[in-house]
Amino acid sequence: MNYSKPRLRTVNVQRYVTPLREGGSLPAIAEADDGFLYVLKFRGAGQGARALIAELIGGEIARACGLKVPEIVFANLDEAFGRTEPDEEIQDLLKASVGLNLALHYLSGAITFDASVVNIDHKLASKIVWLDCLLTNVDRTPRNTNMLMWHKELWLIDHGAALYFHHSWQNWEEAAKKPFLQIKDHVLLQRATLLDEVDAEFRTILTDEVIRDIVNLVPDEWLTGELAFETPQHYRDAYAHFLITRIAHSDFFVKGAQNAAEAVI
Repeated sequence: MNYSKPRLRTVNVQRYVTPLREGGSLPAIAEADDGFLYVLKFRGAGQGARALIAELIGGEIARACGLKVPEIVFANLDEAFGRTEPDEEIQDLLKASVGLNLALHYLSGAITFDASVVNIDHKLASKIVWLDCLLTNVDRTPRNTNMLMWHKELWLIDHGAALYFHHSWQNWEEAAKKPFLQIKDHVLLQRATLLDEVDAEFRTILTDEVIRDIVNLVPDEWLTGELAFETPQHYRDAYAHFLITRIAHSDFFVKGAQNAAEAVI
C-alpha cells in the first residue's frame, strides 16, 4: 500500500445550525463555505485546544489504520460570527473560539451504535480496542460508545477524551509504557479476540514517519499558552515520542486488554 502524507482541508464556518448538547463541550452542527455540514468542535470549550488535538491525532491515526472516521477539517470562525447569536452561553463559546477550530463531516442519518443490536466482527472489534489502548481513550463505553452506524458501516467519532496525559504532562514518558487500565470498560472488549493479530498488523502500519506526519498537522496556535514545553514543535515532538514509545511497547497494553477481558468472563 502506497503511503500518502495526511493533509487536512480548511473551511470557513458560515452558519451555526444547531448545538449538540453533549457533556460540557457544546459541539454544534454548522455549515461551511464548501456547502457541507460539519460537527464543529470549539477551541473555546471546556477542555480547550487539548480536546481538538486529541480529536485530530486520534482520528487520523484511526484513519491510517483503515478504520472509518468522518473527514476531519480545520474550521475558521470569524470574529463577527457570534454577534447575532441570542443564546448567551453559545455566544460566549463562539467569542472564545475565534480563529482555527476543528470539525468532522456530519454523517446525516447516522444512528448511535448499540452493541446489543449490532454484532461487530472480532477483527474490527480488536482493531478498535487496540486503537483505544494506544490512544488511552476513556470514552468508548456502553454508556457512550462514540460510534455510529452509517450506510451499514461502523464509523468512529469523538476522540477528544483520548491522550489524557496531556492535561497535566506529569510522568508522561512513563505513562507511554503502561497498560491502559480503563480498557476494562470498553464496549467492544469481549469481542476483541484477535488483538495479537491486530497488534502485528498495526505496528507495521504505524511507522515513526506516519506518527510524526499526523502529529505535525497540529497547528501552532493550539500549542501556545502552555508551560510544559518552550515551543509548539517541542509539544509535537512530545506527542510523537509518547505514541512511538507506546507502539514499541504495545505488548504491555495488549496483554492488559486480554487480562481485562478474561477477568470479566
